[in-house]
Amino acid sequence: FSSLGNGYIEGKELENFFQELESARKGAGVDSKNDNLGDKMKEFMHKYDKNADGKIEMAELAQILPTEENFLLCFRQHVGSSSEFMEAWRRYDTDRSGYIEANELKGFLSDLLKKANRPYDEPKLQEYTQTILRMFDMNGDGKLGLSEMSR
Repeated sequence: FSSLGNGYIEGKELENFFQELESARKGAGVDSKNDNLGDKMKEFMHKYDKNADGKIEMAELAQILPTEENFLLCFRQHVGSSSEFMEAWRRYDTDRSGYIEANELKGFLSDLLKKANRPYDEPKLQEYTQTILRMFDMNGDGKLGLSEMSR
């Protein structure tokens, strides 16, 4: 939704985001007391715009996203550039196989969550590992190749 790529959603971007959010909520059967989009946006901003700057920043957005999207946002914030990505790839491909196997991915995710100060337990870490494999292991071999992970 950040069409400018500036790290936050504001103005028309925010309105588009909110319209899609409301559509998803209705599709999921979440009923809303208030049908006025403007009032809903004000209520939303009051609740989630923690620094009251009229924008939703990535960190603020992370508080409302489902697990997978929240995790991917965290990943993007901490491994933003291609050089950081390749550095991480080399560090976690411990057996130098050219693939990130489930156990290596789990170590990467654990370190990423610690770096982001995100609490987790072993079952949650396992869930994240399986989620990432489901999302990116395109050939179903149980490991991530460089081309799969770079997506």
